[in-house]
Amino acid sequence: MNKITLRQILIPLITIAIICFLWFGPFRITIENIIISIVIIIANYIEYKGKPFSALGFRREKFTFKNIFVLAPLVALGLFAFYVFVLVPGITKLTGVPIDYSGFDQLKGNLPYFLTFLLLVWATAGFGEEIIFRGYFMRQFVKFFGESKVSIVLNIILITGFFGFMHSYQGITGQLVTWIVGALLALIFYLRKYDLWFIIAVHGFFNTIALTCIYFGLA
Repeated sequence: MNKITLRQILIPLITIAIICFLWFGPFRITIENIIISIVIIIANYIEYKGKPFSALGFRREKFTFKNIFVLAPLVALGLFAFYVFVLVPGITKLTGVPIDYSGFDQLKGNLPYFLTFLLLVWATAGFGEEIIFRGYFMRQFVKFFGESKVSIVLNIILITGFFGFMHSYQGITGQLVTWIVGALLALIFYLRKYDLWFIIAVHGFFNTIALTCIYFGLA
């Protein structure tokens, strides 16, 4: 492991403090994940001396039609099938409480709202959450604790556990399901050698399928 400099310690600490303030502070805004993503890019620009995107996992050679528009949608479809037919029924049986989807009721049959919400979800969840949780938190964890098997397992469990907690509006079942889905996304991110473009696309297409089902009254 490379020696960690004072800059590489202080900048993440300050960045995480800002993130916590934006998430848990007195001011609530819809696009907070977008603002946090910008904060992270600026922080990485300072920490990595002008190379903020590669440090997150954005690599130009990975942004290909096959990766983004063929492989990623197929992985998203497989993940969604696992979510619908295995994960949600299994966790619901375990907790005895269904996922609370009431926050998405306005989507049903409302095409203008659906399209607007879909764009917002791609920006805040597809890009925002993946930049924050996979691109930043996971990569920072690796920077400090390395890539041993134990480290990677703890990395995935702890960070995706927090990812699940951030979806508390879906109830306990929603949090547990999101934790597991987040862990699978994190594992894919790791196995793909930290290819952030790919995992953003998987997350975005997964949400697109889910929201489309809600729009048509299938969920």
